[in-house]
Amino acid sequence: MLSLNAVHKSRGVGSQRYSLIIPALHLRAGEQLAIVGPSGCGKSTLLDMLALVLAPDRIGQFELNRIDIDGLWRADRQTDLAQLRSRHLGYVLQTGGLLAFLDVRGNIALPRQLLGLKDDGSVARLAEQLQISDQLHKRPAALSVGQRQRVSCARALAHAPQLVLADEPTASLDPLNAERVMQALLAQAREHRAACVIATHDEPLARASGLQVRRIGCRRDADGGVTATLGEAC
Repeated sequence: MLSLNAVHKSRGVGSQRYSLIIPALHLRAGEQLAIVGPSGCGKSTLLDMLALVLAPDRIGQFELNRIDIDGLWRADRQTDLAQLRSRHLGYVLQTGGLLAFLDVRGNIALPRQLLGLKDDGSVARLAEQLQISDQLHKRPAALSVGQRQRVSCARALAHAPQLVLADEPTASLDPLNAERVMQALLAQAREHRAACVIATHDEPLARASGLQVRRIGCRRDADGGVTATLGEAC
């Protein structure tokens, strides 16, 4: 479903340079992976590339659903990339990313509306499964941090994407709520047969949640810049 080989991304030069190298990353439908590492190691950069919003500098292979993503970037086919994002990807942002002027129901339903999908009960079903049914009429400002993260998870899943990305979805939560949000997200992703990539600094939680774990390791180079490399599963 997702296949990357020899993908590189660099920013800055000299001592300000940061480079991320992905030797290989392959996911089948339904597989769930945690990318772990400290803040600043490149987890968000990796997710942004997987989300098709950040173009790599070099690509050996980058395929999503057997579609050549490298070819789309090289041809600057932004419309095609946007269509792939909206239809096949769900993204849980670290801050939730909810729209303040929409209530919970409207936020969850938004990706379906943008795709022109009819109401098939997904919004109500996800709200019930994520235990936010009683919050559907509220605006994000009236929710707790944990509730906002559950709404963000529901929104990412509402249009049945094939790949769910989550950037530190539990970073702002206490341990109990962090476990609840992580388990809720993974359970719903499994039910939808969606592959899942979660960036997190909390490796113990990732392992306790049954995720395959891959670390990003960093080294300081001779020019003073930093090179980060995605390691093998461990």
